[in-house]
Amino acid sequence: MIYRDNPLKDLPWAEFQRLGQSEKAAHFKRNGRPYHALLAQQFDRPMLERLCDLATKIRRIAKTRGGMLFLQDLLREKRAMLYFAQPSTRTFLSFYTAGQIVGLNLAEVRDTATSSEVKGESQEDSVRVFSSYVDMIIMRHPEGGFAERIAWLLSNTTRPVPVINAGSGKDQHPTQALLDIYTLERSFESHGGIDGKTVAFVGDLARGRTVRSLAWLLTKYRDVRMFFVAPPELQIGKDILAALDAAGVKYELTADFAKVMPEVDAIYMTRIQDEWDQPGESAQRDVSTFHLRAEHLARLKPHAAILHPLPRRAEIATEIDNDPRAMYWRQVRNGMWIRAALILSVFERDAEADRYYQDLTS
Repeated sequence: MIYRDNPLKDLPWAEFQRLGQSEKAAHFKRNGRPYHALLAQQFDRPMLERLCDLATKIRRIAKTRGGMLFLQDLLREKRAMLYFAQPSTRTFLSFYTAGQIVGLNLAEVRDTATSSEVKGESQEDSVRVFSSYVDMIIMRHPEGGFAERIAWLLSNTTRPVPVINAGSGKDQHPTQALLDIYTLERSFESHGGIDGKTVAFVGDLARGRTVRSLAWLLTKYRDVRMFFVAPPELQIGKDILAALDAAGVKYELTADFAKVMPEVDAIYMTRIQDEWDQPGESAQRDVSTFHLRAEHLARLKPHAAILHPLPRRAEIATEIDNDPRAMYWRQVRNGMWIRAALILSVFERDAEADRYYQDLTS
């Protein structure tokens, strides 16, 4: 049973664990909108379009002093904890500024060495303590599935609060996928939107949680085709391919980056995530053929979009940064707007932004 006010309440943990990701996703919604935001699978096409539309409204409202003051009053009575047990710059600052835009009062723990975990407190107990002080937990953790476990735990306490997954192990980064979708939508506003586009994912696809989440979200758009361009040992996982097969999505696995460049509408570059490697393993791997260099720009379509979740190393030459097709700096800013939209939606305060925007543009 899915509870209207607390979707995970009284669902036994063992039963929850047996559910597939799409089945779990049904328990993360409340009143037809996100309550917990944990998996890419919980976002359908109408929800994606709604969040993108809301992000654009917030962005435009914030252009004036009066508009920014209005936004900052929307959640003035709410508090959120940014619990980042894994290093982060962009995601942390993106959520922090998104929270500021909509008036959230923010607390943070960015190093577990400063918490009672060094005294032996379990991570679950630490987060439950945080939930006593705040109305939302935004968390990033190196352990896959940890955000789901926390969401279930807090939903079955006397003070349930929503949980937003800001990156979970190697498996999910749903809000990065949301900002990627928003960036693609904006990039193709004059070219028919995302429907019918061809996207190439390049680099470390086996361990890239951003790729996994975005590839799944792209199944919600019509006639999207995908290339997965990587060395064999870093190729996309079979579970993602199974999901694409089930959705009827056309895709191709290849190691020939140069060949696919002229065919694609968007290139999603990724770095090699050698933090997961064994010592010395990354030094044995030549990935230079999976880099995008300035001389490649002539091979791309005029309207192509180049994305990267960052941080980058050498996989995109800095000479490309000022090309109008380079969207990765816009991605950074788009993350702030789409995360502000998600936060407002979780707290069910988005209708107020709609009304303000309507008055502003009427």
